Amino acid sequence: MNMDTIVTLQPIVALIAGIIILIVPRVLNFVVAAYLIFIGLVGLYPNLFNG
Repeated sequence: MNMDTIVTLQPIVALIAGIIILIVPRVLNFVVAAYLIFIGLVGLYPNLFNG
């Protein structure tokens, strides 16, 4: 996974999360938590395997 792919994934995930929240507002907490975990993992990805 290169940096261009990571930069492209973030807006797509944000868009999907926004659509899900609009359709089913009750899942707001779950979607926000999943989005934050995803963004955190993407941010840490380059450092996860470097030890």
